[in-house]
Amino acid sequence: MQRIGLVAVPDFQVMSLAALSAFEFANISAGEPLYEFEMLSEHGGRIASSLGIPVDTRPFGDPAFDTLIISGGTGRVETSPGLIVFAQAAHAASRRIASICTGAFALAEAGLLDGKRATTHWILARELERDFPKVKVEDDRIFIIDGDVWTSAGMSAGIDLALAMIEKDFGSGLARSVAQKLVMYHRRAGGQSQHSELLKMDARSDRIQGALDYARKNLKAPLSVEQLAEAAHLSPRQFSRAFRAETGQSPAKAVEHLRVEAARLMMEQSRHPIDIVAAETGFADRERMRRAFLRAFGQPPQAIRRSARAVAA
Repeated sequence: MQRIGLVAVPDFQVMSLAALSAFEFANISAGEPLYEFEMLSEHGGRIASSLGIPVDTRPFGDPAFDTLIISGGTGRVETSPGLIVFAQAAHAASRRIASICTGAFALAEAGLLDGKRATTHWILARELERDFPKVKVEDDRIFIIDGDVWTSAGMSAGIDLALAMIEKDFGSGLARSVAQKLVMYHRRAGGQSQHSELLKMDARSDRIQGALDYARKNLKAPLSVEQLAEAAHLSPRQFSRAFRAETGQSPAKAVEHLRVEAARLMMEQSRHPIDIVAAETGFADRERMRRAFLRAFGQPPQAIRRSARAVAA
C-alpha cells in the first residue's frame, strides 16, 4: 500500500483536500486499499484552513513517504525552518514530493525546485520567479513533473495532479475510472493552459457574453462580425463598438484566440492530424493555424503536441 502524506500549512486552502479524494476513489475503484493517508503539520494537532474549518494532523516524524504533498493557501505559503527541514528530508527519503498551488513556495524555500521546471497559481507565479531565480517557472501549466518533484497550479489543478499520479502508479484505466466517479474529464494534460480565453475576455453584458458563447460553439463557421452581431441582437456597428469596449480586442482577434485555445486542446488530447484539427477549429488551413499558434504561444502546433506527449510519457 502506498503512503500519501499531505502537509497542512497554516490557513491552507480547503481545495487542497480535494486531491485526496482522487486517491480515495482509486481505492474504491480498485476494490482494495492502494493508498493510505496521513495529515501532517509541524507541531500536530488541529490546523485551521483558510475557511476556518480545522483538520486534525500529526506532527512531523518519519519523512519517508511514497508521496508527500504540501498544500497551498489563498496567498503565499509562509514557511518555517521546521517545514523546510522536513521537506528536504522527505525529498531524500520519499519516492516523490509535490506541491499544490502556492505550496510550491515551500519547495522553493527548501531548494527543491532549483534548476527544475515548476508551476503554481498564476496569480503568484511572477513572485515565485522573482524570489527564486533558480526555478524555471512556467505560469501557464496545469501541473509539471520534473524528475521526482511534481508541482501543480491552483485550486482544481491539484485533482489533475493526483489523477496523473494514479495513472503513473496503476495505469490509465484506473485513473479514468476515478475521473468518472469524480464526474470530471479524464485529467487535463499537464501542459494545458491555466487560462481560458473566455475568462480572460471577461465580457460584462449578457449580449457580448452570448456572442462569445455562440462563437465557442460554432468555431467551424466563418464567424463574421455580422454573424456575431446577430447572435448578440445588435447591429454590426453597435456590436463591434461594444465588443471592443468590453473585451479590449476586436471580434476577429477574439475569435482567433478561441480557435487557438480549442486547437491547442485538440493537439494535446488527441492524435488527430494537424489538417483535421485546423478544419475542426475553423482555421482555413494548417498554415493559418500555425501562424496563429506562433502569435499566441511562440511555438508551432507540432511543438505543443510534442510537449504534451512528453508530459504524458
